[in-house]
Order: sequence, then structure tokens, then C-alpha cells
Amino acid sequence: MTSRSIVVVSGGVSQPSSTRLLADRLAEATVADLTARGIDTTLEVVELRGLAHDVVDMTLTGYARPDLAAAQAAVAGADGVIAVSPVFTASYAGLFKSFLDVLDTDALQGTPVLLGATGGTSRHSLVLEHAMRPVFAYLRADVVPTTVFAATDDWAEAGDDDVKPLPERVRRAAAELAERVAGRQRAARGGLYDAVPSFEDLLGGA
Repeated sequence: MTSRSIVVVSGGVSQPSSTRLLADRLAEATVADLTARGIDTTLEVVELRGLAHDVVDMTLTGYARPDLAAAQAAVAGADGVIAVSPVFTASYAGLFKSFLDVLDTDALQGTPVLLGATGGTSRHSLVLEHAMRPVFAYLRADVVPTTVFAATDDWAEAGDDDVKPLPERVRRAAAELAERVAGRQRAARGGLYDAVPSFEDLLGGA
């Protein structure tokens, strides 16, 4: 069984956090989908709440303390990223954006990313498309088509999970991320890379 790594970036600032709850659900669904595809998955969670002071310090000094440096390295080395932020004042959290600001500009290049957000009302759901997606497009991440927003009412819905809108969106988005991560693995193992001729072949053996 092959192995891939998923890193979850949770921008929740409270404890307990609905942002972390959504991030966990997205991660669980993604891991389950990858497992069904025969891919073993390692999962790491980056809680930005605990890195807030380090993020501010790096913004001011340009120096990353060990915990922040480890989080940056985890994101840069991930085969897939799940990034979830709460919505404050009609946009993503400042801490969430500050963490992206202290990442290397190439850290997410080509990396499959699933975006999620939480808020008190579904009126904020477009934050994912008009605020978060453009930032990750600038970072050249490979953002999956389906984003997941969870309002307060989404957690309170009655009935079977199988018929709730939120679980269905979670499954769909997770499947899209898993497909991208699995496809990236296939390319790395063979096919695309194996088809590239060697420098010696290009020179005709000279």
C-alpha cells in the first residue's frame, strides 16, 4: 500500500471550535476515500491558535520559531492540504491569512487543496469563492472545485446524516481531494515521469 500525507490547517480561535470540527470531518472523509483507493495516509493537524504569537513574531522579524517552522515544513511537504477558517467581518480570519503570508510563496505550488469555512449564517458562504479561493490561486495551489461552508444551522439539523446537506458536501469535496492526491501519486510512481527521456537519450548517446 502506498502512503501519502494530508495536512489540515485549522484557523479556529476558540475551544471547542466548529472550524476544527469541520476540518476533522473533511480529514476523516478524505482519509476514508484514500484508504478505499489502496493508499495509506498520514494525517497532521496544524492548529493556528497555538501558533498565533509565532506568526506575529515572524511577520515582524522574518524569523520562524521552531513550532511555526515545523508547521510550515509540514504544509510545504504535504501531498494534500485541507484549509479551514472561521469567518469574521465577512472574510476569513486574520490569523489564517497571516499564516499564509509567512509561508514560502512556492510552498503550495501544485498541491491539491480543499477549502472550508465556518460562520454563523449561510450568508457568509461566498467568502470561500470571493476571498479564500483567489488567495490560494495566487499561491498556485490546485484547489478542488467543491468548497465546504458550515453555518450554525448545519450542525443543528435533525435527521439522518445521509440526507443532510453538510455531510454530502463533505463527502463530495473529500472525494475530489482524494482523487487529486491519488492522481498525483500515480504520476510520481510512473507514467508521466517515466515517459520523460534522459539527457543521454536526447543527445543520441553521444
